[in-house]
Amino acid sequence: MIQNVTRLRRWINLVLPWAAVLAVILLCIGGYWGLVLSPADIEQGETVRIIYIHVPAASIGLLIYAMIAVQGFVFLVWRAPVADIMLQAALPIGAIYTFLALATGSLWGKPMWGAWWVWDARLTSTLILFFLYLGIMILRRSFEDQEMAAKSSALLAMIGGINVPIIKFSVDWWFTLHQPASILRLDGSTIHNSFLYPLLVMMAAFATLFLVLWMVRIKTILLSRRLDNLYRLSHQNRI
Repeated sequence: MIQNVTRLRRWINLVLPWAAVLAVILLCIGGYWGLVLSPADIEQGETVRIIYIHVPAASIGLLIYAMIAVQGFVFLVWRAPVADIMLQAALPIGAIYTFLALATGSLWGKPMWGAWWVWDARLTSTLILFFLYLGIMILRRSFEDQEMAAKSSALLAMIGGINVPIIKFSVDWWFTLHQPASILRLDGSTIHNSFLYPLLVMMAAFATLFLVLWMVRIKTILLSRRLDNLYRLSHQNRI
């Protein structure tokens, strides 16, 4: 445990500064390219620019949960404490990304569909994803025993992983207002390059930003646990 945590801390200290610089660069390039330089859409007009926030937030938010589900499995099977730390660190970031996807999707849906919200298969399953994030975080805080909190949150994360393929393939399995996949297709992307390239940069920016925030959260959790251990040791010595 100590050796794994030490390696993790060293890796973070090495990667974090470079990842932070890269995230800022990608956000600046992608944001300016998508929100200023890219053209308006023929049908959607300027509203199409929401795509540069909505799609990266939704995609990365889903990937974060998939990663959380895997970490939950690793923790339950191999009792790897580092997996629990990574899971715990990713939860609030994934929740923020998913909330951002829901909020921007609502802003996009109003002019396109004429409503802020519809009980569409993709939207509903994404809302469930957001509640899963919140549920796992609440579940962790409901246990005083850290081991029990870790096991419970890992189990719920694994169960909630069922929702990941549902979100991904909902537009193919059911009738939905949400448009089907436009980027990752066997027959190639259906998005014009003038929209695709800045969108890919923004997706890379959101992914790198997650990595930065995730590493900062991991360092915070490690420091918090270390302080808790020192407090318990000092309290025991007083007794």
